[in-house]
Amino acid sequence: MTKTVRTATAAAGLAAALLLASGCSSHDGDRQDHGAPAPSASTPDARAAVIQTARSYQEAVKRQDWRAACGLSTARLRGGSVDDCTRSNTPSSPSPETPNSPTPQADPPRYADGSTPKPRATRTTGGPERADTGPVNASPADLVQAPATGDHPAGWGVLVTYTVTWPGKPTTTERNALRLVDEGGTWRVDQHEDVQAGDEGHGSPVLAALGG
Repeated sequence: MTKTVRTATAAAGLAAALLLASGCSSHDGDRQDHGAPAPSASTPDARAAVIQTARSYQEAVKRQDWRAACGLSTARLRGGSVDDCTRSNTPSSPSPETPNSPTPQADPPRYADGSTPKPRATRTTGGPERADTGPVNASPADLVQAPATGDHPAGWGVLVTYTVTWPGKPTTTERNALRLVDEGGTWRVDQHEDVQAGDEGHGSPVLAALGG
């Protein structure tokens, strides 16, 4: 009886060792596939820096200040220098037309990841073609760790919101998810996505929008 118990105990110990080895191997594979954990934002100052960068970036995009937005973006998202990014996102002025020349068509601005920014409402005093927008809001409560996905490294996801009011229309709220990563000791935006209605059914709408 004692021999049987000892044999079972030894077998159990071997199984546990194999399981531990398997778990370590799987973990290493996960780190290789999904990248390193997100940089630390555990202190109040670090969280405040992430939130402030997200807020400043979204404000710049909202008012179409592409130089400021590009300066707050990672090199991967910019796809070049800040000047290159600014030029690629700024629609060129149409050249003077001759009487029979076709209307020039400018290519839409495009980010390094292939996405194109949708037209943003611009704050103004009025006018039928413009909308009034509220300030950008972002809360540390909505800060979530964002694992690496695709070309995007691990970082932190932030939900940013602001209101949009078109003349004669009810006010709506824009909801965007931003991925921020540590680039050379500075938090920068590496991904930006609209939070869709379908993202709300997930545990984190921010991670659902960012593909995490």
